[in-house]
Amino acid sequence: MKLSWTTANIPSQVGRRAVITGSNSGIGFETALALARKGAELILPARTRAKADDAAARILAQVPNAQLHPEILDLAAQASVHAFANRVIERFPGQSLDLLINNAGVTSLPTREVTGDGFERQFVTNYLGPFALTGLLLPSIKQVAGSRVVTVSSSASKLGKIEFDNLQGERVYKPMIQAYAQSKLADLIFSQELQRRLKAVGSPILSTAAHPGYAVTNLQADHMGRCLKILMATMKPFLSQDATQGALPTLYAAVAENAVAGGYYGPDGISELKGYPTAVPVPKRALDGSVAKRLWVESERLTRVKFGALSDVA
Repeated sequence: MKLSWTTANIPSQVGRRAVITGSNSGIGFETALALARKGAELILPARTRAKADDAAARILAQVPNAQLHPEILDLAAQASVHAFANRVIERFPGQSLDLLINNAGVTSLPTREVTGDGFERQFVTNYLGPFALTGLLLPSIKQVAGSRVVTVSSSASKLGKIEFDNLQGERVYKPMIQAYAQSKLADLIFSQELQRRLKAVGSPILSTAAHPGYAVTNLQADHMGRCLKILMATMKPFLSQDATQGALPTLYAAVAENAVAGGYYGPDGISELKGYPTAVPVPKRALDGSVAKRLWVESERLTRVKFGALSDVA
């Protein structure tokens, strides 16, 4: 008999502290709410303080005793990433974090946008920003069994290809099949490479990844064209799930006892679109070690963030 993993299976999170990016809406909010219900202390960054405060208020309405710290973080701005990390380190010194969930992202921006740092917005928000944040906060993560870094990818990663001559969409920009898919493939490559490097230095921290399947959130609604919105509305009852269900793979990757180092989790239904969390295959392109090493080096160069001893792993 198949056992379906739900939030009821989340072990107590009392005494554990987590950072969840993009926690003000969609998958991130549902992840935060579920962990708050289990007693976790949560650092909840959003792009504005108003959004972070609103998320905290909505959680407190359901979990009155929740320990919450609203924060500001714009992953598309390197100064914001550094400032946020510095505030976390100052407020919670030493090895003080149990869990980092890199959830925030954007999708299918119709035209190429360049940030103030000179980065293409999808690539920096979905990948370079989380890469830098992980590097800055890694020294704060407890070196004990149970500590994890979770990177939220997408089933679109199967369509992605790392084009080192077009990482920023400077040569060709296609919103979904190129820019978004590449950024989410980069996330998955990062998760795998981070685990390889953690293992190489003997760290007990696990790097895991997840994707929500087709979860209906504002991430899709904000950037879909009219025809695509109509099509998705028609097919939604058959192919999609809500954000609460879509958060389960992320939660599984973050806290399930059976989650493994380098594990990748998504829905167990047809084409991984909906269902309960299960281990899913890592796309072959995410397992190319030479690409992973090159992407890591390039990411450190672009962000100017180093990972200490992990940067020196061959």
